[in-house]
Amino acid sequence: MNKIFLIAQREFLTRVQKKTFLLTTILLPLLIFGFYAAMIYFQVKTGDNTKIAIVDKADIFQGKFTNDDEIEYKLVGSSITTPQLNELVDLKKFDGYLVIPQNFNPNGKDTLQLSTGKSLGIMTREKIQSKFEKIIQDQRLMSLHVSKAELDSLQQGNKIKFASISGQEDTATKAGISYAVGFGSAMLIYMLLFIYGSMVMRGVMEEKTSRIAEVIVSSVKPFQLMMGKITGIGAVGILQFLIWIVLVIGLQMILLPILFPDLMHHAVAVQPAGVQAAQAVEQHGGIGAILDGFKQVNIPLIIGCFVFYFLGGYLLYSSLFAAVGSAVNEDPQDAQSLMLPIMMPIIFAIVIMTKAVNEPTSGLAVFGSLFPLTSPIVMMARIAYGVPDTVPYWQLILSAVFLIAGFIGTTWIAGKIYRTGILMYGKKITWKEMIKWVARKN
Repeated sequence: MNKIFLIAQREFLTRVQKKTFLLTTILLPLLIFGFYAAMIYFQVKTGDNTKIAIVDKADIFQGKFTNDDEIEYKLVGSSITTPQLNELVDLKKFDGYLVIPQNFNPNGKDTLQLSTGKSLGIMTREKIQSKFEKIIQDQRLMSLHVSKAELDSLQQGNKIKFASISGQEDTATKAGISYAVGFGSAMLIYMLLFIYGSMVMRGVMEEKTSRIAEVIVSSVKPFQLMMGKITGIGAVGILQFLIWIVLVIGLQMILLPILFPDLMHHAVAVQPAGVQAAQAVEQHGGIGAILDGFKQVNIPLIIGCFVFYFLGGYLLYSSLFAAVGSAVNEDPQDAQSLMLPIMMPIIFAIVIMTKAVNEPTSGLAVFGSLFPLTSPIVMMARIAYGVPDTVPYWQLILSAVFLIAGFIGTTWIAGKIYRTGILMYGKKITWKEMIKWVARKN
């Protein structure tokens, strides 16, 4: 055990003391924060709305018109001419205009034309179309002598409120946050498994091709060398991840209130006390709802499970990557061909994860969260929806037990491959040959 610790310490220090480690550890959170701040800025600060001029010659709107969040409508005088409207569009005063003729009949099948200076996006077209369809529908009902109070009553409709059997409300905001957190956590583990697993494989290949392994194994067993490298590089990954969390949360808590004080005030303002908090999130929407939605998700549990499943997945796959690195000689193409059986379960986990974030209780999602080769990715997509509401405790415990057992099994297999492959040169190794090494008795 002491030899494994010494090798792990060497691997850890040689990587942490490099300038590339410091640069990537500090720059990545800054890039994430910059991207996050830019998204908030463009959503809150910019006023690049679509402006539409309305010429209401039929007095359909009776001098009143409500604007949308991203589309601004303005009623202009009915005496304005088409050339004048075109000039306003050319001067960028408006993005387009809509003329409602005097003989327009809401009960008929007349077609209105929206003239624009540039092509509008699909979402903007749909918003404008639905806006005018609703207004014309209201006009039709009013022409049938339906009062404004009756019209408002018809449009209110009935809503479905989602809640668990324990009475806890399950809002759409919480579901959206759970989707984003689950998908992001699963993709982050997917990337980290590849990054640090490849680092283990490259480290083993470098020591084998430079013949350093021959010197090292004269004083330590090959299995101790493999475990030391895996543990050391894994410690680098955990340290880097913890620094990222501290920096991202610190930047968010310190700089966001300074850069966007109005946004932070709005986020606090939309959070009432008591059981009405979730309903207020639904009504207000926007960034404030997102910030409040994060409070409905068990972030400490997600972080704890993330660390466990990252460690379990890393130890499981890095042992396999180390086995491949020990069997490869100087040709990198040999490593690519041997990596395919290792990559397939990870890719399969991503496929299951895309279904698990939409249907976290489906049979395929449950299987993927229990199977040790896919559980580090799939289980993170399910945990974000809640424990024990979505993921029962027995599934979480069974998944952890299977993952630990899977790590022990892959480590035993990788150790037998590593013991033979690390000292073998000049021969192209196949998986068939590596299976023979596993079956060989000591």
